[in-house]
Amino acid sequence: MNAPHPMAQARQQLYGDMHPHNLTPLWEVLHALVPPKPATPCVPALWKYADVRPFLMRAGEAITAEEAVRRVLILENPALRGQSAITQSLYAGLQLILPGEVAPSHRHTQSALRFIVEGSGAWTAVDGERATMRPGDFIITPSWTWHDHGSEADGPVVWLDGLDIPMIRFFDAGFAQNNPERSQKVTRPEGTSFARYGHNMAPVRHEAPYGATSPIFSYPYERSREALEELERHAPVDDWDGVKLRYVNPQTGGWTMPTIATFMQRLPAGFAGKAWRQTDGAVYSVVEGEGEVVVGEGDAQQRWRFGPRDHFVVPSWHTARLSSAGGCVLFSFSDRPVQQALGVHTEERLS
Repeated sequence: MNAPHPMAQARQQLYGDMHPHNLTPLWEVLHALVPPKPATPCVPALWKYADVRPFLMRAGEAITAEEAVRRVLILENPALRGQSAITQSLYAGLQLILPGEVAPSHRHTQSALRFIVEGSGAWTAVDGERATMRPGDFIITPSWTWHDHGSEADGPVVWLDGLDIPMIRFFDAGFAQNNPERSQKVTRPEGTSFARYGHNMAPVRHEAPYGATSPIFSYPYERSREALEELERHAPVDDWDGVKLRYVNPQTGGWTMPTIATFMQRLPAGFAGKAWRQTDGAVYSVVEGEGEVVVGEGDAQQRWRFGPRDHFVVPSWHTARLSSAGGCVLFSFSDRPVQQALGVHTEERLS
């Protein structure tokens, strides 16, 4: 039998005596506060669209878009249930709008992205300008801008919502306001923001209208896909990412949003990627094609086949490897801008 540590009783007495004074000994928790490597509680997860879509349609029967304000099914990380988070810093959900509906106008300090998954003919209005939604389009709602959604489509329209809700919650910096009008007044023709900033040009006299957020609301998929196809034909294919591009703020060349990075990548037919890991956990939406992802930590590896409209999350510092026999296109987002601004982002490309 091991003898008790000579100081054990004194330590326990110390802990008990100082507890009412809201004091805790660092040496008891230091290993958890400053771990030797990232130790996220998040786990990898895959949401097959064929499994999720029936619940979205049932939600469309159970509640209206106006009553719900936002009719969304949250993609919750299995290890973070009840926290409305897909990673510790990011929120993701699939939003449904039906023909003739309007999701009422509001604004909040949280920044949001919309990535269109299914259907055409719905619209989102941001700061007086509408953008028509088409599959594969990436649309931004900058922080504290009025926005609402509506649909003139013949069928359901679904998009992926990505927000920095957990991050803003961490900073205790969340504000929101409802617009007394059901839908904001349209004050500019659609495409105005793209005409001003989307052609490698900008107004001569202007200020950044939304701070560090891109002044372009909508990045059409047809342009993104054209760029990926051109690079696949004429540029080297990366051994880890295939052909991968990041969306940019045309005013700065930096990220489109100050808290969320967005990417589009093409895995060519026959691509068998090498493994990597990075500190920014990433959320993926499959735009088209099929492929496979192997993701895990240490010996605990999971292998998933994915197809169009499926979604999956690769948590921080988990190894991941992508492949595709027939080729595919993936959209993804992460909190990389914040990590890079803090100087803590780390990435390893494994052989």
